[in-house]
Amino acid sequence: MEKNNAQHSKGSFLWRFSKKFQFAAENIIPDPLVFCLILTIIVFVAGVLFTESGVLSMLNSWYNGVWSQIAFAFQMSFMVVTCSVTAKSKQVKNVLKKLAMLVKTPTAAVILLMAFGYISSFLNWAFCTIVTPILAMQMTKHIKGLHFPMLVAAGYSTMCLGQCLGPSASVYALLAGQDHFLVDKIGVLAQNVTTYNPMNVIVFFVLAIGTIILTLKTTPPKEEVVEFKGNIEDDEDEKEEVIKTAADRMNGSKVIMYLMGIAGIINIVYTIINKGFLGSLSLNFVIFIFLTANFILYNTPAKFIKAYRDNLSLATDVMIQFPFYGGISGMMTDSGLGQIIVGGFTSLANAHTLPLFSYWSASIVNLFIPSQGGQWIVQGPIIADAAINLEANMPNVINAFVYGDEATNLLQPLYVIPALAVVNMKLKDVWGYMAFIWLFWLIVTTLGLYIIPLFI
Repeated sequence: MEKNNAQHSKGSFLWRFSKKFQFAAENIIPDPLVFCLILTIIVFVAGVLFTESGVLSMLNSWYNGVWSQIAFAFQMSFMVVTCSVTAKSKQVKNVLKKLAMLVKTPTAAVILLMAFGYISSFLNWAFCTIVTPILAMQMTKHIKGLHFPMLVAAGYSTMCLGQCLGPSASVYALLAGQDHFLVDKIGVLAQNVTTYNPMNVIVFFVLAIGTIILTLKTTPPKEEVVEFKGNIEDDEDEKEEVIKTAADRMNGSKVIMYLMGIAGIINIVYTIINKGFLGSLSLNFVIFIFLTANFILYNTPAKFIKAYRDNLSLATDVMIQFPFYGGISGMMTDSGLGQIIVGGFTSLANAHTLPLFSYWSASIVNLFIPSQGGQWIVQGPIIADAAINLEANMPNVINAFVYGDEATNLLQPLYVIPALAVVNMKLKDVWGYMAFIWLFWLIVTTLGLYIIPLFI
């Protein structure tokens, strides 16, 4: 009995194992920008040493790559801010409060949080990234004993995994189009062939359910539980502005905002009618849906612009770091370093094991190019050629690429930054748990990609 009590006081076995990753988080992993700059230096040196590119050539590739991502950096930053504005609106917060009140125990809280995270990720990854920590905060209001850093990490993992079965994932949406750059090699691949093929659905649900169980079984002892201590109350009620001038009337006009909302809804409906729902889900279209929602949620121009000002800081790291990752992508692409990494993996594969090598190589490349679309430009042609030459199952190879890309988003810190900003946490507070989940995914996905095709 004393032995059991001693073991219980140390937490579960999985908790004790997960803490080994926390050592790296606290002592090795730097701030996200430093992480990005270190990767830049590593790729530069590797390009000079292992390719025919010289110092000046690599510098030029880095410079051109930085500016090639400016438009995309703004697009991603605008999406983070717009989705955050939606997630932090009073209406959405009220929904989250009601959801949080549905559960009474830590176990039920984890299940609800992660189920909600998977569903919201299907809508949009940025919305999921912001809304899951907000829901976690609401849960801490009436449920004691919730280890908040693990909740944040688990909620973030739902965003990553949700992209593997969500219709808006970059590669799935790209390959379903008529004019993608590999159409001459692999044709148009509808999402029922890629996103919703049997192997992909099985792997997703095994990982989704397994991650929930993993989170539930990773229980800390009471003395090590870190509860959320920040403010979870709504901001103070906004005072009605005194209308003195015509300008004040326009700043507080609900008519203007509702007209903009109606115009947005008409465009959304028109686009879906003409292109179909799945065909409409471009990045710009998804951003526009949330922008339109904000016209209605914040029903005066003054409230609308204040909400955007208050949330702009969440996009700081994305806005600053994406151009640097563009520089990394430029060096890897121009020097051929990316092709060397992917080609080295695929050269070892046969028809059955190619998905495994696609997964492993995507996991590595994603650390340097944390953009699924940008990574596909580097890796897609190589694994597509390998799949054709080996007569491998093309959808399985593509699915494996997506899982690899999303898995190391748990190690690559770029996309978790907005969630951490919402709850005022640092990367080192959650990175150990994210890495712990990544290891679980690595083992399960590797086994799944090898075993499941034997029976399907």
